[in-house]
Amino acid sequence: MELIFKDVNKDNWEQCVNLKVSEKQQNYVASNWYSILQAKFEEELYPLCIYHGEVMVGFLMYGLDPDTNRMEMCRLMISENSQGKGYGKSAVLKLFDVIREKYGNIKFYTSIEPENIVAEKLYESVGFKKTGEIMWDEEVMVVQL
Repeated sequence: MELIFKDVNKDNWEQCVNLKVSEKQQNYVASNWYSILQAKFEEELYPLCIYHGEVMVGFLMYGLDPDTNRMEMCRLMISENSQGKGYGKSAVLKLFDVIREKYGNIKFYTSIEPENIVAEKLYESVGFKKTGEIMWDEEVMVVQL
């Protein structure tokens, strides 16, 4: 599956902020509008829209955490009507390629809400492992790229 990442810009930001997850998933991920604003006011955060062809199917954001100095994926969301099609896994694998190209073979982090079993299984399927560390009330995961 060929996904495309595009920067959030004046042509796509409104569509991006209108993407929604299911009601039961809303507690697991910050809204896209919040993430876009956060990236405007904090350094080294990179928000990206995820496209399958011309269709925006999701959003992700990665960056350098200022508290830990670790490169991490801090957001991943696939819109409710695009879930279950493999876009999440494909997007994470594509992001791994981006990170390797920009930063080399580094340890790359993410975190999950402890109840978010779907995200946990997804992240484990691409190589993330739990570190045992808890930050922001979330379980930290890491993969060596």
